[in-house]
Amino acid sequence: MDAPQPLSRGRRTRWAIGLCVFGVACLGPGLRAGTEPASGVEIRALDAARSSADFEVKVLWLIGVHGRFGKVHGTVTIDRAHGTVVADARVEVEAITMRNHSYEEWVKSPEFFDVANHPQIRFLSDPFPSDRLRDGGSIAGTLSLRGLDRRLTLQVEPSACPDAIAGDCPVQADGTIRRSEFGMKSRRGTLSDKVDLGFSVYLEASAAPGKAQ
Repeated sequence: MDAPQPLSRGRRTRWAIGLCVFGVACLGPGLRAGTEPASGVEIRALDAARSSADFEVKVLWLIGVHGRFGKVHGTVTIDRAHGTVVADARVEVEAITMRNHSYEEWVKSPEFFDVANHPQIRFLSDPFPSDRLRDGGSIAGTLSLRGLDRRLTLQVEPSACPDAIAGDCPVQADGTIRRSEFGMKSRRGTLSDKVDLGFSVYLEASAAPGKAQ
């Protein structure tokens, strides 16, 4: 595993925010996801019931084998004063759905995602302009998979809604990783090194003004 690098003060702040994925206790007393503190920073949870993540890898470089991960959890931190957003998404790998049960067991094995030791995949973005969720464009960040951290750039599609943050339309994003960069080096003769990732993410509705959600 790569040696950890010291984090700047700004990155430490984003990392601490990113840890608040499954609950709200770390946000401070009385503050819940969806509320807006005095600083103008709003933390919105991803809608796990509607969000999804998929992957596809090609066999013999021709036949695409597609799978869908389990639930997608996370937060989006919106800094309205600076017009920036930080996305933190965690994907459950234990519940993968594919067209064949044997494929499911294979991709969950140590040969591929190694679910027993690494049940989650995480993507933590760098701060990016909030209008990118509406207009589309690139979002850079760090992907954590199989205990390894690698840089990844996702391409966001333009939204069908004028305000993607409202949660009425999904944020669609795609990216590509190399299996070999995450320790997956088997079957090079029959299995493509490239794995395509796709995300369809909804935000939960914001809280009513002056009320905790």
